[in-house]
This record gives sequence, structure tokens and C-alpha cells, in this order.
Amino acid sequence: MIALDTSSIIAFLAGERGSDVSAVEAAFRLRQGVLPPVVVTELLSDPVTSGELAALIRAVPTLEVFDGYWDRAGELRAGLRRKGLKARLGDTLIAQSCIDSKVSLVTRDRDFRNFARYAGLHLG
Repeated sequence: MIALDTSSIIAFLAGERGSDVSAVEAAFRLRQGVLPPVVVTELLSDPVTSGELAALIRAVPTLEVFDGYWDRAGELRAGLRRKGLKARLGDTLIAQSCIDSKVSLVTRDRDFRNFARYAGLHLG
């Protein structure tokens, strides 16, 4: 099981190339991809998302939100910000979902490096 970030899914759908796009393709083909709940929200909130794409998004399993998630996410973000590091709210919520579920995240968004370096997020 591997979590897929919005940035890599959008690149995949646009036909771009990269190791993250190859990982998304493999995850879909092998049915090993999962979506953090915030990624579902990001993808479905695009006003040009077609009904067909929305159905595809809804067909991919979503990571569970565990008890205490919101507190852990707040503490995670505060910890990174105390170090003077960038920690956007959406990225923090995605990272916390992956950390809680013990899954790697495929992304092309370099902002997740801080979560990997200081919070135990595994990037795939």
C-alpha cells in the first residue's frame, strides 16, 4: 500500500513523466494506491473535475482518520513551524494521515521533505 499525493496524480493524469508518475501508474495498476482524505478533497474540489474522474477518485481506497489525528496534526505542524520550517495545513494533514497509517507517500511536492526529515514521513 502506498499513498498518492495530489501533485503526482495530477501529473499522471496530464501525461507528464517522472518517477512519481511511474509510481502512481504502478500503484493504480497493482491496486496498491490509497488516498489521504485531504487528497480526495483537493482532487474533487477542482471545478473542472469530470464525473468520470470523480468516480475514479472515489474508487481508490481512502486512509482512515484515527482518534487523536487532529491533535497530532496540530502538534506536527507546530513542531515544524517552531524550527522555522514551512508546513502548510493541507500538507500537514496529508503527512499525518500517512504517518498514522504507516504508509509511504508518492509526491512531487518538495515541501514534504521537512515532514520526512523531522517527523518520520516516508517518501516513496
